[in-house]
Amino acid sequence: MNELKVFTGNAHPALVQGVTEYLGIPLGRCEVFEFSNENIFVRILDNVRQRDTFVIQPISSPVNKSLVELLIIIDALKRASAGRITAVVPYYGYSRTDKKDQPRVPITARLVADLLTVAGANRVLTVDLHAAQIQGFFNIPVDELTALYLLSNYFREKDFTDLVVVATDIGISKRARDIAAKLDAPLAIMEKRRVGNAGRTETLNVIGEVKGKVALTIDDEIDTAGSLVNTVSVLEKHGIKEIYACCTHPIFSGPAIQRIASCSLKEVVVTDTVPVTGYKMLDKITVLSIAPLLGEAIHRIHTGLSIGAMFEQ
Repeated sequence: MNELKVFTGNAHPALVQGVTEYLGIPLGRCEVFEFSNENIFVRILDNVRQRDTFVIQPISSPVNKSLVELLIIIDALKRASAGRITAVVPYYGYSRTDKKDQPRVPITARLVADLLTVAGANRVLTVDLHAAQIQGFFNIPVDELTALYLLSNYFREKDFTDLVVVATDIGISKRARDIAAKLDAPLAIMEKRRVGNAGRTETLNVIGEVKGKVALTIDDEIDTAGSLVNTVSVLEKHGIKEIYACCTHPIFSGPAIQRIASCSLKEVVVTDTVPVTGYKMLDKITVLSIAPLLGEAIHRIHTGLSIGAMFEQ
């Protein structure tokens, strides 16, 4: 497996270009297209026999098409006798359905894990899973990277005084605590509850002292931005001075961009695990590239070096 090969579908070509530039290798050649009957076809154009292959594809909009492309590319590589296949999934779609919290509902995050394994993936590389237990859904190695260092370094350069890091809910509090420690700032936590299955949340209270401070909210993803604008509203009622937000995965679905544009957020800092293009590129949205992080992780997996050492500081 001396030769490293990187392939991708159609989900996020700009990110993959950044990764291959970091690695200093050309992108592996393959055809990935949809027939008129909506069936997806894949043909690998490079020799991959006994090669170390990586397929980079976030499970992002259109989610189901991106997922099926990823599965079919993996299957094509397996049938072409690739030596090892690593599924690089910067954004793991369906990750929020990670447990049975109601009667007669699926655990779709586990189903996606099974699909990747059955398709032929030998290992998975991903970024900031919604829940840590998703790693345990796999019977193959899973490396989870984090964008917290990237985000915290960005805000450290701003050199805020009176900064408070705000976890948008209790579930994200551990990551928020980690970024607060890196920024030498106190931590506050929003208490909220989810209402029904429509993605709507109700923010109830803020735990911690925020009055007169600059707030930095942190979450793993921003979907419709409903939770975010509720958090902004509650923080304003508690006398916050300025509000910044950051997350790893900028899904920005539905009314998200309109909500972000119309609220008092000073800046929203995200990474490019999923594409942020077109009307989503507001002046107050800053996108940091995750490509060097993925590229370094791919290099380390290929050469047998430690992934954990990347985050030892």
